[in-house]
Amino acid sequence: MLDFTEYTKIFISLFAILDPFGIIPIIVLFTAGMTAARRAYVARLASLTVCAILMVALLIGQPLLAFFGISIHSFLVAGGILLLLMAIKMMLGNFYTSGSGKNGHADGETVSANAIVPLSTPLLAGPGSISAVIVEAHKADGLMHYLVMSMEIILLGFIVWLTFMIAPWVAQRIGKIGISVFTRLMGLILAAISVEFIASGMRGLFPALG
Repeated sequence: MLDFTEYTKIFISLFAILDPFGIIPIIVLFTAGMTAARRAYVARLASLTVCAILMVALLIGQPLLAFFGISIHSFLVAGGILLLLMAIKMMLGNFYTSGSGKNGHADGETVSANAIVPLSTPLLAGPGSISAVIVEAHKADGLMHYLVMSMEIILLGFIVWLTFMIAPWVAQRIGKIGISVFTRLMGLILAAISVEFIASGMRGLFPALG
């Protein structure tokens, strides 16, 4: 089991990767015209989906790597490069692409589908966050380590739910400029984290670098 500081760093890194506040404009777009009850339903579905995807990555991510013959060091480098690309897009302000329409009058199945794709994945629980969970799970063994990681994932799911609920309120008050600044700040933090991933993986692949 890791110490409190390490688990805090893991939580911050996962929060930066998911960047739930950064997708508030997307949430506002997808939930425009919805009643409070329907918005609450979408929020629950999206948060549960994020938790489920990350839990699967936590519990069976490493066995999957072993099955395909991929070392954790190679995965660290690949994941770090992926996170770095995401961070660069976040800092440049072109991380999100919108191909969606208004859902104010969408039927239940459409609302459910949009809550899962693209809101839950890939915008939130995408390749970057999945890679990070697998890498962080490899840092320690034992039931307590996985329990703490699970609690962090559940807390992230709660934050996702909260973001959906407060999205209209936040969007009205901080505006697009405030959201853009926050997303760029998260991108900068994520860039630093990705460099650490790459450096750690390179040291594992090439011990002479250590």
